[in-house]
Amino acid sequence: MTVCVCLRMRRIRFSSGGSSNCALLGTTFPFSNYTNFPLKTKSFLKLLPSRTPLIFTTPHYRLVTAAQHSSTPQTNLSVGSGGDGRNGYPLKDSKVVLKGMRYTDLEKWVQSHGYRPAQALMLWKRLYGDNIWAQCSEELEGLNKDFRKMLGEHAEFKTLNLKDILTASDGTKKMLFKLEDGLVIETVLIPCERGRNTVCISSQVGCAMNCQFCYTGRMGLKRNLTTSEIVEQAVLARRLLSSEVGPISNVVFMGMGEPLHNIENVLKAADILVDEQGLHFSPRKVTISTSGLVPQLKRFLRESNCALAVSLNATTDEVRSWIMPINRKFNLNLLLGTLREELQSKHKYKVLFEYVMLAGVNDSVEDAKRLIDLIQGIPCKINLITFNPHSGSFFKPTTREKIIEFRDILAEAGCVVLFRWSRGDDQMAACGQLGKPGEIQAPVLRVPSQFQAVLEAAA
Repeated sequence: MTVCVCLRMRRIRFSSGGSSNCALLGTTFPFSNYTNFPLKTKSFLKLLPSRTPLIFTTPHYRLVTAAQHSSTPQTNLSVGSGGDGRNGYPLKDSKVVLKGMRYTDLEKWVQSHGYRPAQALMLWKRLYGDNIWAQCSEELEGLNKDFRKMLGEHAEFKTLNLKDILTASDGTKKMLFKLEDGLVIETVLIPCERGRNTVCISSQVGCAMNCQFCYTGRMGLKRNLTTSEIVEQAVLARRLLSSEVGPISNVVFMGMGEPLHNIENVLKAADILVDEQGLHFSPRKVTISTSGLVPQLKRFLRESNCALAVSLNATTDEVRSWIMPINRKFNLNLLLGTLREELQSKHKYKVLFEYVMLAGVNDSVEDAKRLIDLIQGIPCKINLITFNPHSGSFFKPTTREKIIEFRDILAEAGCVVLFRWSRGDDQMAACGQLGKPGEIQAPVLRVPSQFQAVLEAAA
């Protein structure tokens, strides 16, 4: 029998479902019922059998059920499903995946095994803070021995296995992680001399968006990553590389996949990343990038304070629908109109528009002028990105001189413009180069007639 006592409300619950009764100073209390109990806590405790597991709660953390240490085995779910177990906890081989839970869920799970909320906080800090980043119960120094034993029996600490780390000539590092089902994802650490090191993490294996300039898009979508698989990329980047490159302060969801296509797990992962008791990334330094899934975009802006980047890449629907097929469903007018509407309620919030420069496709003077008109009324910055070539691509990068001309037109109109040169391209670690298409690849779309001559000349 496990007993849950709400001290302030003076209520008691017996988790046993049996029909036996418990005598308490002449009053009978059926098991598994809530009962007002007007006696002092100490008087009640004296009547309990020795070694009865107890969980003390307050109205803010009231636990309505209390599981015994020998908990019933849970239904096994595929690690690739991203689903939750019977009690709402992420599972792997009947074990709870610790890095798949927000702190409130972790605390409830710890309490369900008869331990105090304070021990949940100590566990959380060892998973994400204090320069520990624990990967097994043996690394949980300072925690109760029985608590560590319970974690070893009922909890899973890791879902990623490091396959390799590749280092580019500019110091950029690409980490390859093997998942439980044998699939591989890639995570990139981008060092910065000013100390603002950034980890670029993946949200899916492959991507369903089929953007024509992106290598990952050629893979198609294999599956969504679970919350723990997303969070662990940032954890392992700190654990494996921070001693070499210094503190990692920024996270960008710009790796493999469309983050808002996996919005449930991405929102959950973002909450874990910014938790002040754990990894403690600033919400302003955690950036979620999207190609423009409007319904999910609305939800993100309403539920998260993390930064937003929108991959724009064209100034007409004709061009954008070609290079980014998602535009056929959510066109420029709908996408930008949604941003104008939603950002009215976001104080001091700016969107980052990403614009990959493709020679002869979207880099003309007319494109620059149209871009100025398109973003009117949207608090934003514009990030011009050089195209990173890859096998099978017929696009070419815009020349440096053309990029500067494009940038100057925007700047003269009062736009805040950034420019990002390639990092890690010699190890296929640059923007748009992650992943490895298999034998079955997403289709290359028909080139609009006005661009055929340009692309043929560049070939």
